[in-house]
Amino acid sequence: MLARSEDGTLKRYEPVGRKRILLADDHGSIVEEIRSLLKDEYEVVGAVDNGKTLVEAAKRLDPDLVISDISMPVMTGFEAASRMRDLGLRAKIMFLTVQSSAAYLKRARSLGACGYVLKVYSAEQLPIAVSKVLAGETYFSPQLEQPRQS
Repeated sequence: MLARSEDGTLKRYEPVGRKRILLADDHGSIVEEIRSLLKDEYEVVGAVDNGKTLVEAAKRLDPDLVISDISMPVMTGFEAASRMRDLGLRAKIMFLTVQSSAAYLKRARSLGACGYVLKVYSAEQLPIAVSKVLAGETYFSPQLEQPRQS
Protein backbone atom coordinates (compact mmCIF):
# COMPACT_ATOMS: atom_id res chain seq x y z
CA MET A 1 0.00 0.00 0.00
CA LEU A 2 1.36 3.44 -0.92
CA ALA A 3 0.83 6.39 1.38
CA ARG A 4 2.35 9.81 1.94
CA SER A 5 4.64 10.16 4.94
CA GLU A 6 4.74 13.27 7.15
CA ASP A 7 7.35 14.87 4.88
CA GLY A 8 5.12 14.34 1.83
CA THR A 9 7.11 11.56 0.15
CA LEU A 10 5.39 8.41 -1.09
CA LYS A 11 6.32 5.33 0.87
CA ARG A 12 5.18 1.75 0.75
CA TYR A 13 3.56 0.49 3.92
CA GLU A 14 2.67 -3.15 4.44
CA PRO A 15 -0.22 -4.28 6.60
CA VAL A 16 1.23 -5.76 9.80
CA GLY A 17 1.69 -9.51 9.51
CA ARG A 18 0.72 -9.78 5.83
CA LYS A 19 3.80 -11.08 3.99
CA ARG A 20 4.24 -10.62 0.24
CA ILE A 21 4.86 -13.64 -2.02
CA LEU A 22 5.87 -13.82 -5.68
CA LEU A 23 5.16 -17.06 -7.58
CA ALA A 24 7.05 -18.46 -10.58
CA ASP A 25 5.97 -21.53 -12.53
CA ASP A 26 5.36 -22.11 -16.24
CA HIS A 27 2.23 -24.16 -15.54
CA GLY A 28 -0.81 -21.97 -14.87
CA SER A 29 -2.64 -24.71 -13.00
CA ILE A 30 0.23 -24.98 -10.49
CA VAL A 31 0.25 -21.20 -9.99
CA GLU A 32 -3.49 -21.23 -9.29
CA GLU A 33 -3.14 -24.14 -6.86
CA ILE A 34 -0.39 -22.32 -4.95
CA ARG A 35 -2.34 -19.07 -4.96
CA SER A 36 -5.42 -20.81 -3.53
CA LEU A 37 -3.32 -22.46 -0.79
CA LEU A 38 -1.77 -19.17 0.32
CA LYS A 39 -4.17 -16.31 -0.49
CA ASP A 40 -5.95 -16.24 2.87
CA GLU A 41 -2.75 -15.80 4.90
CA TYR A 42 -0.45 -13.95 2.51
CA GLU A 43 -0.50 -11.32 -0.21
CA VAL A 44 0.38 -12.97 -3.53
CA VAL A 45 1.85 -9.93 -5.31
CA GLY A 46 2.43 -11.58 -8.68
CA ALA A 47 2.93 -14.70 -10.75
CA VAL A 48 5.33 -15.18 -13.65
CA ASP A 49 6.04 -18.05 -16.04
CA ASN A 50 9.80 -17.88 -16.65
CA GLY A 51 13.01 -17.09 -14.81
CA LYS A 52 13.84 -13.88 -16.65
CA THR A 53 10.47 -12.37 -15.80
CA LEU A 54 10.91 -13.63 -12.23
CA VAL A 55 14.07 -11.56 -11.77
CA GLU A 56 12.37 -8.47 -13.22
CA ALA A 57 9.29 -8.94 -11.03
CA ALA A 58 11.37 -9.54 -7.90
CA LYS A 59 13.23 -6.26 -8.50
CA ARG A 60 10.00 -4.37 -9.07
CA LEU A 61 7.77 -5.95 -6.40
CA ASP A 62 10.28 -6.56 -3.58
CA PRO A 63 8.50 -9.64 -2.15
CA ASP A 64 9.31 -11.22 1.20
CA LEU A 65 9.36 -14.67 -0.41
CA VAL A 66 9.78 -16.05 -3.91
CA ILE A 67 8.34 -19.52 -4.57
CA SER A 68 9.80 -20.80 -7.82
CA ASP A 69 9.81 -23.88 -9.98
CA ILE A 70 13.27 -24.96 -11.13
CA SER A 71 12.51 -26.06 -14.71
CA MET A 72 11.20 -22.98 -16.51
CA PRO A 73 11.79 -21.47 -19.96
CA VAL A 74 14.14 -18.57 -20.80
CA MET A 75 15.99 -18.86 -17.47
CA THR A 76 15.71 -21.67 -14.92
CA GLY A 77 14.66 -21.09 -11.34
CA PHE A 78 18.27 -21.74 -10.28
CA GLU A 79 19.58 -19.16 -12.76
CA ALA A 80 16.96 -16.65 -11.60
CA ALA A 81 17.84 -17.26 -7.93
CA SER A 82 21.52 -16.74 -8.69
CA ARG A 83 20.75 -13.50 -10.52
CA MET A 84 18.53 -12.25 -7.67
CA ARG A 85 21.35 -12.90 -5.20
CA ASP A 86 23.85 -11.12 -7.49
CA LEU A 87 21.51 -8.11 -7.52
CA GLY A 88 21.33 -8.11 -3.73
CA LEU A 89 17.59 -8.76 -3.58
CA ARG A 90 16.46 -9.60 -0.05
CA ALA A 91 13.60 -12.00 -0.81
CA LYS A 92 13.80 -15.46 0.70
CA ILE A 93 13.75 -18.20 -1.93
CA MET A 94 11.83 -21.45 -1.88
CA PHE A 95 11.73 -23.99 -4.68
CA LEU A 96 8.56 -25.94 -5.48
CA THR A 97 9.56 -28.66 -7.91
CA VAL A 98 9.34 -32.23 -9.11
CA GLN A 99 13.14 -32.54 -8.89
CA SER A 100 14.01 -34.79 -5.95
CA SER A 101 17.65 -35.74 -6.48
CA ALA A 102 20.33 -34.84 -3.96
CA ALA A 103 22.20 -32.87 -6.65
CA TYR A 104 19.24 -30.50 -7.13
CA LEU A 105 18.83 -30.08 -3.39
CA LYS A 106 22.54 -29.35 -2.99
CA ARG A 107 22.36 -26.71 -5.73
CA ALA A 108 19.30 -25.09 -4.12
CA ARG A 109 21.10 -24.91 -0.78
CA SER A 110 24.17 -23.39 -2.44
CA LEU A 111 21.93 -20.61 -3.78
CA GLY A 112 20.68 -19.85 -0.28
CA ALA A 113 17.25 -21.45 -0.64
CA CYS A 114 15.35 -21.49 2.64
CA GLY A 115 12.86 -24.05 1.40
CA TYR A 116 12.45 -26.90 -1.07
CA VAL A 117 9.08 -28.61 -1.46
CA LEU A 118 8.22 -31.42 -3.82
CA LYS A 119 5.16 -30.58 -5.92
CA VAL A 120 3.49 -33.89 -5.16
CA TYR A 121 3.31 -32.81 -1.48
CA SER A 122 2.46 -29.14 -2.06
CA ALA A 123 -1.07 -29.25 -0.61
CA GLU A 124 0.17 -30.74 2.67
CA GLN A 125 3.59 -29.15 2.98
CA LEU A 126 3.57 -25.75 1.26
CA PRO A 127 1.54 -23.82 3.89
CA ILE A 128 3.80 -25.20 6.64
CA ALA A 129 6.95 -24.50 4.61
CA VAL A 130 5.95 -20.90 3.86
CA SER A 131 5.12 -20.23 7.50
CA LYS A 132 8.47 -21.63 8.68
CA VAL A 133 10.54 -19.85 6.02
CA LEU A 134 8.89 -16.50 6.70
CA ALA A 135 9.58 -17.03 10.42
CA GLY A 136 13.30 -17.35 9.67
CA GLU A 137 13.51 -21.14 9.64
CA THR A 138 14.12 -23.54 6.76
CA TYR A 139 11.89 -26.25 5.36
CA PHE A 140 12.88 -29.11 3.07
CA SER A 141 10.41 -31.87 2.18
CA PRO A 142 11.19 -34.77 4.52
CA GLN A 143 10.96 -37.18 1.57
CA LEU A 144 14.08 -35.69 -0.04
CA GLU A 145 17.35 -37.57 -0.17
CA GLN A 146 19.79 -35.40 1.73
CA PRO A 147 23.01 -34.54 -0.13
CA ARG A 148 26.25 -36.00 1.18
CA GLN A 149 28.57 -33.55 2.87
CA SER A 150 31.81 -33.06 0.97
